[in-house]
Amino acid sequence: MAQDIQSFDFSVDLLKAILWQYDEAANLQGLLNAKDAWYAANQTQFWNDWYANVFDLATANEFGLAVWSVILGFPLFFNTAPIVTGPIFGFDSQTGFNFDNGNFGDNNGNTYELPVGTKRIALQLRYFQLTSSGTVPEINRMLKYVFSGLGPAWLEDYGDMTQGYIFDFPLTADLRYLFDNYDILPRPAGVSSAYFDATVPHWGFAVGDLNFDNGNFGG
Repeated sequence: MAQDIQSFDFSVDLLKAILWQYDEAANLQGLLNAKDAWYAANQTQFWNDWYANVFDLATANEFGLAVWSVILGFPLFFNTAPIVTGPIFGFDSQTGFNFDNGNFGDNNGNTYELPVGTKRIALQLRYFQLTSSGTVPEINRMLKYVFSGLGPAWLEDYGDMTQGYIFDFPLTADLRYLFDNYDILPRPAGVSSAYFDATVPHWGFAVGDLNFDNGNFGG
């Protein structure tokens, strides 16, 4: 993915404009040096920061991620439903839970943002989902790029309209939430997809597997 992005050079070297006959013109040299320094700070650095903080999904900051969230139509937060099983914290003596009569509760629900690193992963997966054909080699190249900082990940095609994403590193709770609640992992139309954390021991007879002498069944 990264190799497909055009390399940009935002530098502006105004000193190239000086003709050889002005090499000894100290005042002109000083003016051009000052202007060149201004361009370096207000032109070159600005666009380098914009590229890193907005354009590049792998390094985008909160502002850049919010922009991409709108472009790609993917939310970077999730909502929790309100607690409706009973009264919540309050000071009403008849119905409210309070210091003498119960615990805190949530009557309105809440909104939680994904961590920045997970936002970057989610938006990269969303972008690839919208632009790829969903072939196994293409997806495996994407997985190598997106998850390179976490560990090996690959896609297996089972040949029966099903496929499985294998992650050979511990999946955090936020990544599991992402995979469980959003159809974010690319797949061809009509293909059923699942994901697996290869670091979790499963039932088997290999060393380290769960078995009759070493734990319970896994899947």
